[in-house]
Amino acid sequence: MTVLRRAVSKAPRLFVVGLIVSANACARVHLTSGDQTSLPTSADGAKSATTVKLVPITSGPTLVQAMHDRYAGKWYKTLTMVQKTTVGLPSGGELKQTWYQASQLPGKTRIETDRTAKTGVLYVRDSVYSIAGGKLARADTGRNDLWTLGFDVYAQAPERTRETLDRAGFDLANFYETTWQGKPVYVIGAAEGDTVSKQFWIERDRLLVVRMIGRSPQGRADVRLNDYRRAGDAWVAREVEQYVNGKRRVHEQYSDVAVNAKLSPVLFDPRKWSSAPHWR
Repeated sequence: MTVLRRAVSKAPRLFVVGLIVSANACARVHLTSGDQTSLPTSADGAKSATTVKLVPITSGPTLVQAMHDRYAGKWYKTLTMVQKTTVGLPSGGELKQTWYQASQLPGKTRIETDRTAKTGVLYVRDSVYSIAGGKLARADTGRNDLWTLGFDVYAQAPERTRETLDRAGFDLANFYETTWQGKPVYVIGAAEGDTVSKQFWIERDRLLVVRMIGRSPQGRADVRLNDYRRAGDAWVAREVEQYVNGKRRVHEQYSDVAVNAKLSPVLFDPRKWSSAPHWR
């Protein structure tokens, strides 16, 4: 899921990636195991052994908490996949490439955009490393917002995710509910009717990110995550579309998805881009 912060290889610069609820809607809750509030008794009077706490989803912070809790202990720790990338060019043509991604959650992602030229990008916590010719070409601060929302939110403390999203410019106090592609969603970062402010959309039932809107150097950017499929006890979107000013600029399709494989730590060391033992 590769919404790149800045261009690598031949791809043009694109948007960096790479919920209707009102004030009285506090009845919608997320159930988390482990609290002292027991579930209701069954028809025969027996009490359930499982206990839950009720977490109303009424804001960005409570939604982040619910996303984390839903998959606590279930989300994968590593992810590898092959990405077929189609980039729409200003000339009207298309650039097609095969990229390779490996991630260790939270906070580490390696994206190889051209194996022959040894180019790519590394995201390591709050740093971004651009690689050219197998060597470090540029280092900067930054994160991939889409990876924070699509992966790290399930693998790190909710407090860290909230801080990361706040620094990224999402207004976590703005919250409403609507529908997207026929399913209920939460929207964080914008008021209802605002389709310009930086915002993310979370499917209500599975608590998965399905859309992110923001600004790019070219204009309004709209990233859409489609075709979620099971990966162990969690999920991976098999398709990502990036629109700029209403026109699709990038189409990403994922295959050979594998989770929880053992990855060498040096895969995420920019100084060892070429020598690190590869996962594929």
